[in-house]
Amino acid sequence: MTPPLQQQPRYLQLAQTLIAEIEAGRFPVGALIPTEFELCAQFGASRFTVREAIKRLVQLGMVTRQAGVGTRVVGPRQQGGYVQVIEGLSDLHRFTSETRLELHGREVMEITGDLAGTLEAKPGEAWLVLDAVRRTEAGVAIALSRIYIHPAFRGVTLADADDHTPIYTRIEQQFGERIVEVQQTIEGFAVDARSAERLGVKRGAPALRVTRKYNNRRGEVVEMAVSTHPADRYSYSQTFRRDDRGNLT
Repeated sequence: MTPPLQQQPRYLQLAQTLIAEIEAGRFPVGALIPTEFELCAQFGASRFTVREAIKRLVQLGMVTRQAGVGTRVVGPRQQGGYVQVIEGLSDLHRFTSETRLELHGREVMEITGDLAGTLEAKPGEAWLVLDAVRRTEAGVAIALSRIYIHPAFRGVTLADADDHTPIYTRIEQQFGERIVEVQQTIEGFAVDARSAERLGVKRGAPALRVTRKYNNRRGEVVEMAVSTHPADRYSYSQTFRRDDRGNLT
């Protein structure tokens, strides 16, 4: 059984409500949505929360903002890409719940060379390696993923594309492991010929390579996913807040 997701940040809840109202026609194309002040009053929310919610709609291509005019509806949510908002592990759950992973390859492979160093693998270790395509619910391919799973968890049960449970969650459930940290690296690069063909983009098109390492309490890599995202189908958003000592977190 999949554990319940953590409660979403308030701004995402507000954004989802506005998205639903726009798509239902309450705010038609060309119309202005209520001002920040009006939305604060309607939702009992802070101005920061309202601004973050509107920013989410801008990222989705649903509205535009113009100083002195307001926030105008452009159209319904665009289905050609995906905007990922990351503030914690719960947002990785949300990413998998809003997309689907299609597995196209599976093999057990001995890890050598630089990859062994990246995975902190010992000589001779044979990891489970998966090749997959991640798609939006509309069927648009937003990433090619190569996923490495530690030998201790090679027996993980993998679901079909309609099951949105993350692989690391399946490992936790099946083996009693606990993921406590996710290390993420994002790099820009040009898509090679093979990836371009699979993604339906031109060779050399700009892309993002997102590498995520899922570590347990002992600091060991349980899973590593390396994903290639065409730049025009994926964007990444993160919010930093000051803590009580004034430090950005």
